[in-house]
Order: sequence, then structure tokens, then C-alpha cells
Amino acid sequence: MENRIVVPEFILLGIPNTKGHETILFISFLAFYLCTLLGNLLILSAILADSRLHTPMYFFLCNLSVVDLGLASISTPKLLVDLWAKSTTISLGGCMSQVFFYHFLGSTEGLLYTVMAFDRYLAICNPLRYLIIMNWRVCAILAAGTCVTSSFHATILTSLTFTLPYCGPNVVDYYFCDVFPVVKLACADTYVIETVTFTNIGVVAMTCFFLILVSYVCIVYSILKMNSAEGRRKAASTCSSHLMVVMLYFGPCVLIYTQPQLSKVLVTALQISADVATPMLNPVIYTLRNKEVKRVLRKLRGGQATAS
Repeated sequence: MENRIVVPEFILLGIPNTKGHETILFISFLAFYLCTLLGNLLILSAILADSRLHTPMYFFLCNLSVVDLGLASISTPKLLVDLWAKSTTISLGGCMSQVFFYHFLGSTEGLLYTVMAFDRYLAICNPLRYLIIMNWRVCAILAAGTCVTSSFHATILTSLTFTLPYCGPNVVDYYFCDVFPVVKLACADTYVIETVTFTNIGVVAMTCFFLILVSYVCIVYSILKMNSAEGRRKAASTCSSHLMVVMLYFGPCVLIYTQPQLSKVLVTALQISADVATPMLNPVIYTLRNKEVKRVLRKLRGGQATAS
């Protein structure tokens, strides 16, 4: 162990089977990234600009936009540099940062979806006590709790990954540093880290999904008991956007981390969908289906002459 040299940097192989298409990929990923930045910044601006959107639901949506901005910025900027400048090396510290922040923000997003499902459950199933239960102190505790829990999750995975010795080769067969592609290069037994990673990610993801499922079973039951058709329509509308982004998040996550036999091409496509497409689609889904957000955005761009 004392004679093993820790590699100072890694080389990222990038997206498989795309040689010769670097320019097209660069333009595509740049467009996705700029749309992600624009969409999430517009959501943040709309929520902060209008006091009528200062409610628990929009508070958590604001947190989600911040997380999406971070997720999109973990791998995309480096991928753009690799495609444009053909600079595929990443320092050891940079690789560690990608692993940590990917799992920190990814876990935070899953926990936020769970908190948002709980928020919708209270708003629909217990509307008279909603504002009493979901006061600003509770909202702040829930938001801080997602970050603290995720930081422990990410710290465990990052520490276990980079306490392993890496003595070469240093070529990561992926387009960014994640636990499984990196530990394949370790000069030691990786059974423990692989088992912990599957267990850790599986427990977090399945717990979140189970709690969301329970919340929506209760929500559907409450909606079916409503006498007003307009009330049922409004309640269903407020939940449909959240359900769409939940499926976009958990679908690729479950396939990537529970099906290790999937081909590298399919895993990469699912990963890009989760890391690039989902952060861009989240603000689109919420904006297109939310009259309040659209109203504020029209006001921000001067679509309405006077404020109500």
C-alpha cells in the first residue's frame, strides 16, 4: 500500500459512440444548459417577485429550481469543454467534487419531491389546518433537513470511493465522475463500496418513492370524496405537475442504480436524461400547468400594464 501512487488526475472518455459528432453534441448540450439556466432563473424570479407566491408550495419549488441549477452545472460545463477543446482530463479534486455534489444534489432533489408530496397531501386532505401545520418554521426545517440528510449520504459515498487506492490506469469510461465508473479503476477490492452504494442509494430512493406513493394514495382518496367537480379538477391539476417530474426523476434513477447489467449506451442515455433533460423540463412543466406562475412571468416581461 505504501508503494502505490495515487493518480493526480483522471481522463474522461465521454459519451460512447459519438466520435465525429462533437460539434453537434456541443451545440445540443449548450442549448439544453442555457434553457435550463433561463427556465429555472425565471421560476426563481417569478416566485421572489410576487408576494402571492410566497407560500409553502412555491417555497419548495424555489428550492427545487436551485437544486436543478446545481445538478445541471455538475457535469454539463465540463462536458462542453471536453467537446469543444478536446480537454478530457479532470483533476482528482475535480473528480471528487463531481461525485460529492452529484449525489448531494441528486439526493436533495429526491427528498424535496417527497416533501412536496407531503405538502400537497396536507393542502388537499387537511386544508383547514394546512397553513397552521406548514408554517415557515416547519418549511425551513424540512428544507434544511433535506440538505443535511443529503450531505451525509454524499459524504459517505465520496469518502468510501476516494479512500481506495488508485495506482493506474486513470481512464474513466464515462462522461463524468460517478461512483461506479471510478471505483472500477481502484487497486483494491471494491465489494464494500459497491454494496454500500447500491444499498445507500436504494434505501434513499425507495423510501422517498414509498412516501410519495402513500401521499398520493391518500390524495386520490380525498379527491374522489369531493362533491365539487371543480374542486376535483383543481386538486388534480395541482398534483399532476409534481407527478410528472417525480416520474422523470425516479425512472432513470431506479434503472441506473438497480440494473447493473444494462448496456453502457443505455445507461449513458438515461443518465443524460436525468442530468440534462430533467432540470430543463422541470420549470417548463410547472410553468405550462400553473396559471399563477404564468401570470407573474407575463407581468415581469411587461405583458400586463398594471399590477393587480
